[in-house]
Amino acid sequence: MDLNALADFNLVATHGGFGRASRASRRSKATLSRRVAELEEQLGVRLIERGSKGLELTEAGQRLQERTEGPLQEVGDALTAAREGSDQVAGRLRVAAPVLFAQLAMGRLAADFRRLYPAVTLDVVAEDRLADLVDEQFDVALRPNPRPDSALVGRCFATDRLVVVAAPTVARPEPGDGPVRVDAVVNGWRDGETWQLADGGPTIEPVPVLRLSSMLMLRDAALAGAGIARVPRSIVGAQLARGELVQWGAIDGPAVELWVLHTSRRLASPKVKAFVDFMASRYPDGTLTLPG
Repeated sequence: MDLNALADFNLVATHGGFGRASRASRRSKATLSRRVAELEEQLGVRLIERGSKGLELTEAGQRLQERTEGPLQEVGDALTAAREGSDQVAGRLRVAAPVLFAQLAMGRLAADFRRLYPAVTLDVVAEDRLADLVDEQFDVALRPNPRPDSALVGRCFATDRLVVVAAPTVARPEPGDGPVRVDAVVNGWRDGETWQLADGGPTIEPVPVLRLSSMLMLRDAALAGAGIARVPRSIVGAQLARGELVQWGAIDGPAVELWVLHTSRRLASPKVKAFVDFMASRYPDGTLTLPG
């Protein structure tokens, strides 16, 4: 099979037509059309339907694109590395990050990373869903407590803990024989839920007074004295240091681990290795801290 013809097919499929592919690659539409036709003849199947409404991939064309787009990119990366030097950190780096971490940290981190590696263009997408790194062409993903996945490898670069905090004006009740009932601002609430504090601390029975959909809203409501809140310590560290909030205790249980992950289907490129090392270097003690 002619890999150049396969690359041209993926170029046309990615851009959704011969015209757009021609403009993007600065090659003639006739050449691209001929190469795709040659590939169809070699395979004995129709890959693209050329109708009055534009280009559409056939089922065979969709399967071929899905299975070859990533490997062809790897070949291109390998050729670039061989041509320009295997240690060069350059190119586009596409990163998927959870919304809260992205909002509080990724702007500064992205700027610092590019200062170190000016030949890299960062593309950071903030979403809480689990992106498919291969299908959506992400180079790396940042995820809390990722499930074991043989298709992904990476490194835990920081840990965080859920803590219970309140404004200094909120009176802390004396512990009794049973759960301690306290007004609370909550999200993802389940009736009958209790919070067990670590290190022998009391069990708290939150009494929901506000139900909010984001951790930053919980933090701000706690700052305003609405009640206690259970939030990641990373987002209240500055407020605790300034005395604007008081930590009642950490939630009993394992720490939250934040990982930087990349696909194991390909050798990590220099830009991916550089980003993984960079993220670990920003949290040398392994504790997640975020700007206040």
